[in-house]
Amino acid sequence: MSERVRRRYLALRVLGEHFVSKRDVVDAVWSAVLQLFGEYGASQASLTFIEYNSDRSWGIVRCSHRALEMVRASVASVTEINGKPVAIDVLGVSGTLKALRKKVLLKRQETTT
Repeated sequence: MSERVRRRYLALRVLGEHFVSKRDVVDAVWSAVLQLFGEYGASQASLTFIEYNSDRSWGIVRCSHRALEMVRASVASVTEINGKPVAIDVLGVSGTLKALRKKVLLKRQETTT
């Protein structure tokens, strides 16, 4: 009997002074995973980009629950995209998209009030 796949969803925010497209963010995160953990680590991560809003510079990434810390480390290691300085913050982590969106929205409301 096969084990059920457990996933984690990460909300990311890209901080930089220039426009960053989804393709650029995807390439930067994949490059960071490959550089830090190699092809085997990247295959274990099962990394998938769910959505990215380039206007607000935030997105959602799905990964394996076993590779969560590996993906967080890789995301934190991204310091530039297309030769321009950026930082990528993890806003929240959850086991479901619904809970992640709720968590991120609550954090945004708390910071604005």
